[in-house]
Amino acid sequence: MSPQPAMPRTLRRAEPPPVVAPTAKTPARSRESELASAVKSLLAAGQREPARERFAELVGCQQRRAVRIAFHYLRDAHDADEAVQDAFLKVFTHIATYRDELPFEVWFTRILVNRCLDMRKSRSRRLKWALPMPVSKDGRLPDQPAPLVSAEDRLISEERQRSIGDAVGRLPNRQRAVFTMCHIGEHTTSEVSHALGLSEATVRVHLFRAIRKLRVLLAGQEVTA
Repeated sequence: MSPQPAMPRTLRRAEPPPVVAPTAKTPARSRESELASAVKSLLAAGQREPARERFAELVGCQQRRAVRIAFHYLRDAHDADEAVQDAFLKVFTHIATYRDELPFEVWFTRILVNRCLDMRKSRSRRLKWALPMPVSKDGRLPDQPAPLVSAEDRLISEERQRSIGDAVGRLPNRQRAVFTMCHIGEHTTSEVSHALGLSEATVRVHLFRAIRKLRVLLAGQEVTA
């Protein structure tokens, strides 16, 4: 009996290497966030003097940006400085509530903007009872430097800024917070989503609605939320 021919061996295909999902990198924290966490830890440990020194560094990092934001709302250098100082004082006294995983800049911006809005409301009530100041024959206040632009242009500019500020103040709270952080505080939608506890898509929706509402309000119309 003739031997049976050998059956060809079945070649096994090599298994593809397992796909390993890339590990998400934790975004680097800003210097301001690191300083805020350090101040928080030092105060918790009862080391107030070192905490004050680190807080002074934190103020130095945020001072110029804070004044710019406050001036955008208040249009007065003295009021802007006062609002910034009040905001920094509140940060120092409430630093224990700062959440280390959030950008300090976003947390601070919310505190600063809320203080600016409070000052604007207070100023509006105060101006209702204020007496007009005497003016010179050319229409300027006493000891006021000559304007660099025409009175008409300055009036239009001031009125426009006032209208924008009033319109922002009339936005619903969530829309106002998102618009302020994105357009004035110059934060990304990702940072705002972490700060407010919202998804990034929801932040974009609130931002879109805020801009749409502002356009209508600035056109002198009303729109429902």
